[in-house]
Amino acid sequence: MTKKVHAGYVCSLDYAFQRIGGKYKGRILWHLSEAGVLRYGELRKTVWDITPKMLTQTLRELETDGLIHRKVYQEVPPKVEYKISEIGEQLVPFINFLREWGEKQIGNGGIELKQNV
Repeated sequence: MTKKVHAGYVCSLDYAFQRIGGKYKGRILWHLSEAGVLRYGELRKTVWDITPKMLTQTLRELETDGLIHRKVYQEVPPKVEYKISEIGEQLVPFINFLREWGEKQIGNGGIELKQNV
């Protein structure tokens, strides 16, 4: 059986998690889906534990992957708005499911991880 590899990905799950994996991507997509449009400063306040450098990098990755739209207004000071794209919106039900799952696990004291001894 021959597998077609797309840009180094053997598994569709690898591809999907590369797009939304990490500490911040899911949270940013969730907040944009809830708010509609957010400016950089608003995102910085909403995702309070992210550094400016990491926020900029994460937003660029999400834009490159087509999950968000970035709109720049030609004015001084510069105004930039971010909005979730149609493709990004398709991920929201899955992000919500993970959010609900996380809330349940936190409420139940979390999952005990077994360590190999």
